[in-house]
Amino acid sequence: MHQISPHAVDAPRPHTGTVARNVLLAADVGGTHARIGLVRADAARSGEYTLTTLGYRQYACADYPSLAAILSAFLGDTSPQPAAACIACAGYVHGDALVNANLPWPVSATAIARELGIDRVDVVNDFEALAYAAHYAAHADSIHIAGDAALADDKIRLALGPGTGLGAAVLIPGSSRPSVLSTEAGHAALAPRTALEHAILRHLGGEAAHVPNERVLSGPGLLHLYGALCAIRAVQPKFETPAQITQAALAANDALATETVDVFCAWLGSLIGDLVMLFDAFGGVILAGGVLPQIVPLLQRSAFTTRLADKGVLHDVLARVPVRLIEHGQLGVTGAARWYFDHAQDDIGLNKRDLETGGNTSV
Repeated sequence: MHQISPHAVDAPRPHTGTVARNVLLAADVGGTHARIGLVRADAARSGEYTLTTLGYRQYACADYPSLAAILSAFLGDTSPQPAAACIACAGYVHGDALVNANLPWPVSATAIARELGIDRVDVVNDFEALAYAAHYAAHADSIHIAGDAALADDKIRLALGPGTGLGAAVLIPGSSRPSVLSTEAGHAALAPRTALEHAILRHLGGEAAHVPNERVLSGPGLLHLYGALCAIRAVQPKFETPAQITQAALAANDALATETVDVFCAWLGSLIGDLVMLFDAFGGVILAGGVLPQIVPLLQRSAFTTRLADKGVLHDVLARVPVRLIEHGQLGVTGAARWYFDHAQDDIGLNKRDLETGGNTSV
């Protein structure tokens, strides 16, 4: 996934009252849910800033005709009104168009700025924002999955997670703050390793079709994987949702559901091992997304770790790569705010005085 270039649009503001330059409308938008927060940045003694969430709410994307409608519903008569918005969104943007088949509506920063009357709207990759937030999150708030216990903050790390799609970003340490490289790993070709995985790939796409990683390694991908295994095993499918599959696997009362989750975890481990080597991300892996928190015990006892490390000469090194799972929750919103206030200080001159006073104006 790719970082979207910020769009700044001058538009008439529909709201009246106080507008604060240090208050941001921050959003984390996926294919299923939109998590919206009002976040304030305050100057800290260290010369950095602290974030305070003034309001937060989760919305079902399918219940609204547009993202602007969700943002407008959240804002209501909120005071102070934010001068800017930063939207962390799954997808790739070409110009002002967001390319993502998993969203129920088009997303345009220009249109959102115009409809809400907000001076500046930035759109960034959802996992780029998540990686920013994860950098500041405490290790105690995560679950150890594999490798060494602690992530190495002074080395490159990988953030990845299956949800409605598959997102991934690379966290690169810096002297003052990290940089994040967004990726489109979810749309790269799915690479089979075992005979069963080759059979699954043939079932899903035939010999020539492109089958992306997220066709299997996502929430909907669990259902695709289950359907393929049912066809290969000549069994009539009885589950219709990813949740039904994971619940049956957790209860250990359906062999094909268990096999589906086992194959899913193993294939995910194989992909992560490849990405760790590709990006030199030996500082650790941060797992997120909506799927993995639901199957933690299955993930921990699956072939995930074995497949991650099974890469030849680097086996012993990969076996020690720390892998930790974080609850996605509000991290995407926090990450969008981190991204904005880090860049706002550089790009639009938001200074320490603004953070101390709020840079308030009345409209």
